[in-house]
Amino acid sequence: MSRSPRRRARVLIVAAVSAALFALSACSSTSTTTTHGLETVTAGKLTIATGQPAYSPWVIDNKPQTGKGFEAAIAYAVAKQLGFSKSEVTWVRTGFDAAIAPGPKDFDFNLQQFSITDKRKKAVDFSSAYYTTTQAIVAFKDTPVASATSTADLKKYKIGVPAGTTSYDVLIKDVGGTPAVYNSEDDAVQALKSKQIDAIAVDLPAAFYITSAQLKNATVVGHFSDTAGGDDYGLVLAKNSPETKKVTAAVDALRADGTLAALQKKWLSDTVHVPTFK
Repeated sequence: MSRSPRRRARVLIVAAVSAALFALSACSSTSTTTTHGLETVTAGKLTIATGQPAYSPWVIDNKPQTGKGFEAAIAYAVAKQLGFSKSEVTWVRTGFDAAIAPGPKDFDFNLQQFSITDKRKKAVDFSSAYYTTTQAIVAFKDTPVASATSTADLKKYKIGVPAGTTSYDVLIKDVGGTPAVYNSEDDAVQALKSKQIDAIAVDLPAAFYITSAQLKNATVVGHFSDTAGGDDYGLVLAKNSPETKKVTAAVDALRADGTLAALQKKWLSDTVHVPTFK
């Protein structure tokens, strides 16, 4: 049975709309483009994310594009290893929790002190570790303990520590004695603030935060060389990203050639004057 002119016109319109939708679908399906052998979210660019704001010494002056700060420098080193020049890197900002939530990402990788954990691996991919946290001592600048340079120097002081932490284990092993144990990091900070103790032991990233945001006139006296039990920080990628292996290989190469160690010394020791206890 022949179709009426109106029905034929309707079929032609539907066909045209379907063809247009197919074309749009084909375009939207190519949300990544291949650049230097990587499927990147932006053509010709490597998009790297960090927090807003990003704090020193991880990023200096909240300007990751300068490459100044430990994580900003790591980002550009990884980019170079992947074949991207500095001008081919673009930065975006994300919240910490949003970056490790399930779902698509607007970045190729993200770094803002993300500890690698099995729980987080269910939602995102991680590169191999670019940094393993160490334990540090925080004290007020105008106190005797602030001049300690060795574990032997620390033995004469009362040091507080949050319960059940790696910091406690390191103090027992390297300093000895009986640390003052507190229920939480905040409790230990308050004890130092009220001068119940001479210093506190926390991981180095926490020490940077405490001295920059919680305690005025406080300093990171030094940190321990032992990384046993420390958290591993990795670059975050979208779950099942085809580029995780390549990014991991780049991080591994930077570890093997000494770049990671050199950047750690430059930005987490020398720049912020945090020596390693002897």
